[in-house]
Amino acid sequence: MLINDLVRIDDAVRPAQGAFAQGPTDFIADLDFPPMTESRDQTSTKTSIKRGLDFIYRVAATQDGFDNYGSLLICCFALIGATSRDAHLRQLTRSRAQKLAKRWRRAHPGVPTDAGPVFDFLLVQYALSRIGVRDVALNAQIREAAKRFSPQDVLDFDSLIEPPPNDLSYTCDCGLKNERGRTFCKRCRKRLEIQSRYRVWMRALVTTYISERCGVFLGARYVDALKWLPAMRPYPAGVDDDVEPLREAIYAVTHIVYTLNDYSTYRLRPNWMPQEFHFLKANVVAACEREDPEVLGELLDSLKAFGLRSSHPLIMRGTEYLLAAQNEDGSWGDAHEENIRTRCHTTWTAIDGLRTHAWRGERVISREVTSILKR
Repeated sequence: MLINDLVRIDDAVRPAQGAFAQGPTDFIADLDFPPMTESRDQTSTKTSIKRGLDFIYRVAATQDGFDNYGSLLICCFALIGATSRDAHLRQLTRSRAQKLAKRWRRAHPGVPTDAGPVFDFLLVQYALSRIGVRDVALNAQIREAAKRFSPQDVLDFDSLIEPPPNDLSYTCDCGLKNERGRTFCKRCRKRLEIQSRYRVWMRALVTTYISERCGVFLGARYVDALKWLPAMRPYPAGVDDDVEPLREAIYAVTHIVYTLNDYSTYRLRPNWMPQEFHFLKANVVAACEREDPEVLGELLDSLKAFGLRSSHPLIMRGTEYLLAAQNEDGSWGDAHEENIRTRCHTTWTAIDGLRTHAWRGERVISREVTSILKR
């Protein structure tokens, strides 16, 4: 999922990663599923999911992993625990989410003042609310802190009056977050990497959705981010050598799905978003061929939300690839990747692409968005 995406407000600065270490015993004591009677294919899939979850949990047990990505990892376990059909999987992931949350609260006793860290608090609050754990007092503190933020503070643009822009840079390697429109860093003069408008949009969708689900106004409303849907079409076809714009467009569309269906809670009808449905279907085979499990996991997850069954040829093709592509340590993706967040997110999306969801019928999160989908 993310969460591309459930991400920090500014996750472009990538801290040095520590080696995976054996964590405290209370973080590794629940590493086995109870025995089950099932088919060979089901056993293989559940074993792969379990190995992936164990990999992410080992990362969470390291100090570097938890300090840098704790909110994301809590969200991973909580959302899987809230939306999975398998009872043992729900129990395992809910338990891990709660253990990680206790550790988070010990490490973060007070609400910070900057927008990015505040969103981390919101992400943890949202994740825990999905498994029935709420902290009314902390939510009130977050709401008070959020009053200081404008849309530019949170999203880097004002979604009320303009579509997602294409002139926002990532934070420079020197650590400076440059003002909008710069192409060279004001401090070190290095050329800046510019975010695609699809990435900017995806972050806006996630940020506004999470904040509203927590009852917090974090500078902008979800419908003001979603309303730019017609302006973001048509989506790139991915015919040139640079596949990254296509990947980021896919992430944006999968996060439309996630934020509309309350992160894998409800199914969506293909005729509600036919262009997005066909765009996702058209990219499954290509994701397999270029060996991209991170994108593939989100594609399968989103297409299942649109009603594609496990017997559909595209779901079967993607599932077969994911089961064959898992690394020995349980992760998916490049085993030599130094960015631990990328490795965890890739593994999370692969798990979501493989697991079975406990859908609660067909609907979108609110009636207010239906008029946008009809445009």
